[in-house]
Amino acid sequence: MTVKDVTALLEEIAPLAHAEDFDNVGLLVGNNNQKVKGILVTLDTLETVIDEAVQKKCNLVVSFHPILFKGMKKITGETYVERVILKAIRNDIAIYSMHTALDNSPVGVNAKICEVLGVEKPKILIPKRNTIKKLITYVPKKDAKTLREKLFEAGAGTVGNYSDCSFNVDGFGTFRAGENAKPKIGTKGVSYTEEETQLNITFDMAFEKNVLDTLFEHHPYEEVAYEVITLENKNQNLGMGMIGELKSPTTEIAFLNHVKEVMHAKGIRHSRFLNKPIKRVAVLGGSGAFAIGAALHARADVFITADLKYHQFYEAEGRILIADIGHFETEQFTKNLLVDFLTKKIPNFAVTLSESITNPIKYF
Repeated sequence: MTVKDVTALLEEIAPLAHAEDFDNVGLLVGNNNQKVKGILVTLDTLETVIDEAVQKKCNLVVSFHPILFKGMKKITGETYVERVILKAIRNDIAIYSMHTALDNSPVGVNAKICEVLGVEKPKILIPKRNTIKKLITYVPKKDAKTLREKLFEAGAGTVGNYSDCSFNVDGFGTFRAGENAKPKIGTKGVSYTEEETQLNITFDMAFEKNVLDTLFEHHPYEEVAYEVITLENKNQNLGMGMIGELKSPTTEIAFLNHVKEVMHAKGIRHSRFLNKPIKRVAVLGGSGAFAIGAALHARADVFITADLKYHQFYEAEGRILIADIGHFETEQFTKNLLVDFLTKKIPNFAVTLSESITNPIKYF
């Protein structure tokens, strides 16, 4: 397999188009056409991880966090980032990062947190906007069924749990082919009327290239009339954080003890107890202060996240229990998720879970 083959599989659960605009995801070091000998999956790419990859004969590192985030003007080995890049290049090791593409995935970081905590039927806490697009095109009525089915195969027409979704309006299209045209229907210089179907199909932004390539390949006209519109609709199946419910209500202390145990938290910073049962749980891996309002709006009893500042605990407003369990702790099981996924996709290939402890925070 090549690097591109492996990363194409990873994009099935976390398309890079779903990453946040500020992020730096994808192949950061290496060549897409490089043959892969083995894959090492890690949360962070540090020098020890590259050493581990060399030792285990893995020449592709799949990392959650991107080692390259800000622009660089030199690579001299003065910083840990520069040393990682130099060591990776010297050893022909490619580095691929997923980060917020996996954060936004319905089966990604936050789904894994919910699984570990025992939170059932989780839904997206902050649905992502501007990820749904709509294709409008006009096709001869007799060709509409074939084109529609090809677009479905390309990934268009899925709405929530429904597939093959479209809206069709019949009417008449008119045109006159110019001198340099090569019309498949009609005659040059003669006005022509064709019974057409206006085809309306929505699709996820990650499939835009596939959808448009399919449209141009299978549309019978030489010149294809079409529009692509970005919709304001929230994407209920994509976004940051998740919210669900415990099987049975529990006390605040019992729940935090459970969190501390299963998430291997060294300590939990939390807002004041409200002496209310915990049933509805919101989670957001990594730095999640921006989602406190969403957790309140969703009527969560508790919000599990990380990297909260002093004043942000006041935002609980006496209505929710906020718990900061640590950045690493919220995301630590992400690499297990990726190893499990890749192992199922390519069972006869070497996919290894990194043993390097990359948490930079120590407790005394």
